[in-house]
Parts: sequence; structure tokens; C-alpha cells
Amino acid sequence: MSEEQKRAGLLLRTAAKIVDFILIAAVIEIIPRAGFYAGLMYLLLGDGFFDGRSVGKKLLRLKVLSAETGGPCSFKESILRNSTFGVGYALWIVPFIGWIFIVIVSVIEFLLVLGSKDCMRLGDEIAKTVVIETL
Repeated sequence: MSEEQKRAGLLLRTAAKIVDFILIAAVIEIIPRAGFYAGLMYLLLGDGFFDGRSVGKKLLRLKVLSAETGGPCSFKESILRNSTFGVGYALWIVPFIGWIFIVIVSVIEFLLVLGSKDCMRLGDEIAKTVVIETL
């Protein structure tokens, strides 16, 4: 990561994830039977699209980079970094257990970003990725 690249803050990252979740919810409503699976695939692969950007990150001018290579996030890294949310999303259909799990995962991820000097959440640590602001 070069000197001019600024790591994305908590507010922008949260807003981008909310945009992605709104998109997923829209797909679920538009395509009732396949929407759940399409949403899961988008959640897992989204950061591998558009040169390391999900739709939410693209709108908010964020980009996911590999910490090791400095290049855009690959689909493999996207799956790894979003697997925590993917498990929660998959369990969402299980009443109470799934709901509690996704809330716990979201709180843990939020606290990790909040407490990390590098603004990294668990998914970033697993996939070895960083989220930066772009111009």
C-alpha cells in the first residue's frame, strides 16, 4: 500500500456494507426462490467484482486490496473475507439461532474495526486484505 492510499474508516465501510445488504434484500424480494442463493453468492463474491469493489464499495469509493500483493481483491480473498457474514446470512433462515448469530458476528466485526489501528475486521485478517478510499 502506497503512502497516498488512505485506509477506509468505519463509517464508510459500514455504509458500503449496508448498501450491499439493501441490494441483497432487493434481490430476495424480486426473485423469491433463487434470491436467497443469489444474495449469498453476491455477499461472498462481491468484493471480487469491479477491480476489488462490491456495488456498495464502488458507490462509496472504497476498494479492497490484497495486503500481500497490493492488487485488487480476488474472488478467493472475497470469499475468505466475507465468510463470517456468509455463515450468518446462511443461518438467518433458522429462527432465533440464525438471527442471534448474525447480530453477534456483526457486533464482533464492528468492534474489531473500531479497536484496530489498521481498521481491519476479522474477515480482513483471515483473507489478508485492506480496504482503502479511492479518488
